Amino acid sequence: MKQLQIAAIQTHPEFGAVQANIDTALGLIPTGCDLAVVPELFNTGYQFTSREEALGFAENLTDGEPGPTRSRLAQFAGDTGTTLVAGMAEINGDKLFNSAVLIRPDGSRAVYRKVHLFLDEKSIFTPGDLGFPVFEACGTTIGMMICFDWIFPEAARSLALAGAEVICHPSNLLLPWCQDAMITRCQENMVVAVTSNRVGTENRTGQALTFSGRSQVVSRMGERLAALDKDAVGAASATVEILPQDKLFTPRNDLWGDRRLDMYRDAPDNE
Repeated sequence: MKQLQIAAIQTHPEFGAVQANIDTALGLIPTGCDLAVVPELFNTGYQFTSREEALGFAENLTDGEPGPTRSRLAQFAGDTGTTLVAGMAEINGDKLFNSAVLIRPDGSRAVYRKVHLFLDEKSIFTPGDLGFPVFEACGTTIGMMICFDWIFPEAARSLALAGAEVICHPSNLLLPWCQDAMITRCQENMVVAVTSNRVGTENRTGQALTFSGRSQVVSRMGERLAALDKDAVGAASATVEILPQDKLFTPRNDLWGDRRLDMYRDAPDNE
């Protein structure tokens, strides 16, 4: 069994104020934290008016010269020993992704690209093309998903089947159901989940969006180990026990071994 100090960071970004948003988010991370997750699009704000506007804020996350956000995250991880997971816009060739980057203290990194785009994101971003990979960090195995991925149980299940012990979930949640649903995602996969959401309202397109807060760290059995309310700016921080790949839900029920793959459908009958 391994113990990690994990924090879900909850912010209220000002749209376009990249440096200030980075400063605020990093300033909320508790000292001695092993793993910290900050929200989706934490450095820019959420409500882009166009793809062109989003491109102006996007950074390269895989290679080349790092942008201001990637540089600051890497410096912070190196200085503090904290592994970071942060949501931001990614430019890759001619494609624009809603991505999460994992940055380890040694400077190495990994990227996840949001698979399930929500509402107007479909007019701005390219759907993720990397699937649901997992990565070694903090002495455990980490998977990432972003915001609306929560409603598709296949996302968390894919990560768990690939070996994820912790799911990092940067979010800009509007709908009220995710935080409770993530309890079920943890129970049905026996994984830890860290949902990092934002607060506040943005209205840059004539459609006001109010974010639901309630960032949380949830245990593999669905206990809320730490949580914030719908308006707070801060960190939900907890010491989490990691039990590698133990899927015994009861002494006689193995979540992997008891699956009946011959009984399940992977597509509706009309496809």
